[in-house]
Amino acid sequence: MPEAASPVTPLLPVTVEPGGLQHATGVRAGRWVFATGLKAQAEFGQGIAAAVLNPGLPLHGHSKLKREAQQVFANLGRVCAAGGTTLTSIVRVDQNYTTHKAVEPYHDIRRAVLGAHIPPSTSTLTGALLLAGQEIEMHMIAAVPAEGFAPRHIRPKDEAIHHSSAYSLALAAGDHVFIAGRMADGAIGEGLAPEARMPAKHLWKGTPVKLEAEYVITRKLVRALDAAGCTLADIVKLQVYLRNPDDFAPFNDVWRNHFGASKPATTLVPTATPGFFLEDAHIEINAIALRPGREQRQVIDVAGGGLAAFDGYPQAVRAGDLLLLSGMLAIDEGGLVASARPDPDKPWHGSSIKAQMQVLLDRAQQICAAAGTSLANVVRIQQYHTDFAEFHPACEVWQQMLPGTPLPLSAVQVPFLPVPGCSVQLDLWVYAP
Repeated sequence: MPEAASPVTPLLPVTVEPGGLQHATGVRAGRWVFATGLKAQAEFGQGIAAAVLNPGLPLHGHSKLKREAQQVFANLGRVCAAGGTTLTSIVRVDQNYTTHKAVEPYHDIRRAVLGAHIPPSTSTLTGALLLAGQEIEMHMIAAVPAEGFAPRHIRPKDEAIHHSSAYSLALAAGDHVFIAGRMADGAIGEGLAPEARMPAKHLWKGTPVKLEAEYVITRKLVRALDAAGCTLADIVKLQVYLRNPDDFAPFNDVWRNHFGASKPATTLVPTATPGFFLEDAHIEINAIALRPGREQRQVIDVAGGGLAAFDGYPQAVRAGDLLLLSGMLAIDEGGLVASARPDPDKPWHGSSIKAQMQVLLDRAQQICAAAGTSLANVVRIQQYHTDFAEFHPACEVWQQMLPGTPLPLSAVQVPFLPVPGCSVQLDLWVYAP
């Protein structure tokens, strides 16, 4: 009997050399198109385009950063076309930059390309990206429009956006609601809102990350959700960006107060310092919600899925036809799993990163099975590495798990992870038809 066709179709797949990594520039999964880790490449799988770098005439014409943004958006159009959708059907974009100087030229090109349709967005600064000369990376989700399923902008009247960005704070596609990354900023030009700041000259009148998180959740997320007909209990996925290791535990106190009962899948991502458009901000949060009613919402926790990265987090949430996993670390009750701990008596035997990845992918496969899908249906892989020297060994484990499968994978270098010895965190999205 012939094998059933995969419900996930790689778009513009390439083999990346050296190393032979099978990479999917995008994927089509039912009514969704994903692009993960778009770079300014003229040829997918190669380095940054020569016309972007242009070392012989670096100041002849547009700046390097504007040329880089132009190429990224050109590649975005190629993925959308290959997936049977258009730029006007994008529902979310996220950006990683290695420098704040990239943001303004990127926004200039975004407005020129996307016009009035600028979807919810999250921008953060990171230490390094994979390619030499790379300063911008983009991640995208688009809808394939059909009756009852097309992007709809949600713009709360009392929430202003600076003219240089002009994106929508939220956007709905069917019952899925995508909410932009939000910080605890007040009026435009004000910086952090007064309610989110520590009182002047007080050392123990609040915790900065708690004040900011409370403000983001109760003043920003709640308003966007309300405009979309949702509440905090309808959130199915949070991505939370934090710049300080000491902020993880205080943020989780806030998480338990607001989300301990509803248990959205949650990933905490370290950023550079500073990491956001407000230099003194500690946190940014984006969200996906599922309007109650027609689409299935199911919290997934199974014995083989491993210990959650943080107490109380679910392993995953199924939201309609998307399975959204919480950030994954190769840990158990003792910290880093034993198989990944280097042996001090045999320091050059074994590979910690390969052991971590094997544990993570085995667990992810069991979580997928419990949700009625398979890891082979993965549509977005985001790897957060503390050391890019481990990127290729990590990819080898993926290729052993899913041989011959082009992977929709990106990697970002982060300054730390919250468990000693852990050097990679996975954030996975899987199609669950």
